[in-house]
Order: sequence, then C-alpha cells, then structure tokens
Amino acid sequence: MLTGRCYCGELRYKAEGDPVTRGNCHCRECQYISGGQPNAFMVMSDAGFKYTKGTPKTFTRSDLEKPRTREFCGNCGTHILTRSEFRPGAVVLKVGTLDDPSVFSKPDMAIFTIDKQSFHHLHDDVPSFERMPG
Repeated sequence: MLTGRCYCGELRYKAEGDPVTRGNCHCRECQYISGGQPNAFMVMSDAGFKYTKGTPKTFTRSDLEKPRTREFCGNCGTHILTRSEFRPGAVVLKVGTLDDPSVFSKPDMAIFTIDKQSFHHLHDDVPSFERMPG
C-alpha cells in the first residue's frame, strides 16, 4: 500500500495495488503544474485509491474537448492526482506526493516529449513518445 499527502498535510491518501505504469509527462500542462519540470506519475487503480483525510478541490478546463480533472489541496495547492476518460477506472497519482517517492524508481515511459524543454532529461533506456502512445 502506498500513502501520501499534500504539502500542508490537510489531504492524506492511500493507494492499494500495484502501479499500472510509471512515467514522466513532458506536456505543457504538466510543466505549469510542476513548475517547469516533467511530471512524474504512477497510474493506479481508482478502486484502490482513497482519501483518508480531507476533501480535495477539483479543476477541469472548460475549453478542451476531453479535459482531465485535477484534484488538489485547496489550502496549499498541491496537485495530488488526475482523472481522465483516457484512463477509466484509474487515477494518475503524482509521485511527489508519496510519503516514500523512491518507490517510483524509474519511469516505464516518457510521454508528450513534443513539448519537452531543452533542460528536460530523457533516459536513454526508457521509451519516449511525442504524444500518448496508442
């Protein structure tokens, strides 16, 4: 079981089960959320995810045809996870919120490298995709 929280501790969660995949997302939206770096994520089963303290705020862009919904702490702003129709039954958990981020180890893939910045590093031995792999 994985556990984690937001920066201020107002939100806590647990995620049971094994990650479906681990990755680094280089899309421009993730750069906004991360402060400029790729976003390290783990896809986990929604059925195994539960907030154990607090209730997140949500944000969904209204200008996109298939927007993702982002869940974050309304107090400190920490982005906890994303929900998307591209990943039904799953949550895209942000690695930096884990109590032990070392469980991430290494990404299985890098996605949206079309938006990669010159200062982003890609692992030579990790498959990378300009967009979402099909």
